[in-house]
This record gives sequence, structure tokens and C-alpha cells, in this order.
Amino acid sequence: MTSALHTSALQSLPLLARGKVRDNYSVGEGRILMVASDRISAFDVIMGEPIPGKGALLTQMALFWFDLLKDIVPNHLTGDDPVSVVSAAERAQVEGRSMLVKKLKPLPVEAVVRGYLAGSGWKEYQHNGEVCGVKLPAGLKNASKLPEPIFTPATKAEMGDHDENISFDKMVAIIGRDLAERVRDVSIQLYKAAADYALTKGIIIADTKFEFGLDEQGTLTLMDEVLTPDSSRFWPSEGYEAAFKAGANPPSYDKQFLRDWLEQAQVNGQPWDKTAPSPALPIEVIEHTAAKYREALTRLTGA
Repeated sequence: MTSALHTSALQSLPLLARGKVRDNYSVGEGRILMVASDRISAFDVIMGEPIPGKGALLTQMALFWFDLLKDIVPNHLTGDDPVSVVSAAERAQVEGRSMLVKKLKPLPVEAVVRGYLAGSGWKEYQHNGEVCGVKLPAGLKNASKLPEPIFTPATKAEMGDHDENISFDKMVAIIGRDLAERVRDVSIQLYKAAADYALTKGIIIADTKFEFGLDEQGTLTLMDEVLTPDSSRFWPSEGYEAAFKAGANPPSYDKQFLRDWLEQAQVNGQPWDKTAPSPALPIEVIEHTAAKYREALTRLTGA
């Protein structure tokens, strides 16, 4: 646990914001240093205990995908070494877990692509046969593969709030039709390329979310992090069929193990109400979660 970084504390750069996982620092006028901490959140609450190595794993995976998908859409990486912008004493907080990126104008929507019916999409489909206004065929089951990937945007929530699924028409009203259509088309193209690759490594990408921004020239640019267990639902392909036939959720590489434990956890003798502070995580939950992230990185990248 001593090597884990729950919260960075760089003094050489001004802090812009802390998210659930990343601490962002300003580097001059046009760049941002994104430091991926080892924090983990569930039910929109940040846990008190970090997952050792998680930030480095997320960064390695995101860099892998940015490189693999760079011909589809520009991304926010500058190509500069993150440790070059901090003091020597701060290198340990930055090295291996950071990205030096271009400062962009973020779009106020998240681009969610679903190739399988799961999570909130499955719940909505059971209610009205749709997901975010997209009509789907009758008779689908939990974890069903969709005939084609669908684009289901969401609004970005403030810290502690939940993202809200919206229709494509609502997205058009927020950012305009031309930009909305570009985001939709690029997102589906990114998902298809990533899902095809992942399947060759024995991983199903059930769904994922992308975030985009605009540079000074108005170029649509992929930003934040991409295709990690924090932003995607990864299933091992070898466990999918049995789970699907049983009507169960397939085993996953995301935070489901942590969520399942929290559902049973107690605080002061009462079931946790999913508000801060969170229950203290036992070492076995921390180690199991870390192992899942490591396995996903190894299978996808060989690292």
C-alpha cells in the first residue's frame, strides 16, 4: 500500500481540478498534466483506500488505445514527456501514470456506444424496448449482442452526481446537429475498431464512453482517457456464453466485484447508503480489484 498514490500534491504546477481518478494541473497556456491517481470510485463515491498501481495501469491502457486508434480521429496527446514539466522531487508522483495533453474546449456530453445490452441500457429496454430513444428488436435478453452498435449519449454530471442518459435529439439541442453527427459517427467507428481488436485478445467490449473536445481550430479531438475498465464494460469472451444462457451478467474486468462487496457492506451496523464516507475496503477487495485491472491490461496489450 505504501506505493499507492491516493492524491497527488504537485507544488510546481497550479492545480486545475481533481476528478474521481485524475488530478489535472495547468502547464502554461495550452497544456494540461493529467495525473492518474490510484483512487477508485463506486456509486459516484470515492473510496478512502487506493488500488495500488491502478493509475499506472489506466495510463498504459489509454496510451495503447490512443496509438491504435490515432488514424480515426486526432487525440489530445502532445507527445511530450510528462516528467519534463515537474521538479525532480515530484517525478515519483508523475512517472508512468501521467499524460501531457493539449488544452481543449470539452464538449458537455459523453459519447456512449453500446454493442451489448447491459447495465442501465438493459433496465431501460425492459421498460420500453428502447435505449436513449433508440428502438431495439423485441425479445432481447440481458447481455444480448445488439444487431449493430448503438450511440446513446449522456450528459456529464458534476462530482457526486450521476450522468444522465439522453436522446440523440437532446444532444443535437445541446451542441448542434453537425457536431453531434460527427461525434456519433466517430464514436461508433472507434468502438468497432476497438471491439474487433479486443475480441482477438479474448475480451468483449460490451460498451464504452468517449469524451471529445475542440481545439482552437475547431478540430474534433478525442480526450480524457479511453477504453479502460473505468470507462468500459469488459467481459472475457470465454465466460460470456454460459452467463448469457443463464441470464446472468458475464464476469467482468471492471469495478463490479467492488460494487458487489459494497452492496453487502455495513457502516456502524447499517447497510451502506451509498453516500460518503464509504466503508473501509478490506485487503482482499483491494487485491482482487487490482488483479482484474492487471489482467485486462495484460490480455489487451501483452504488457
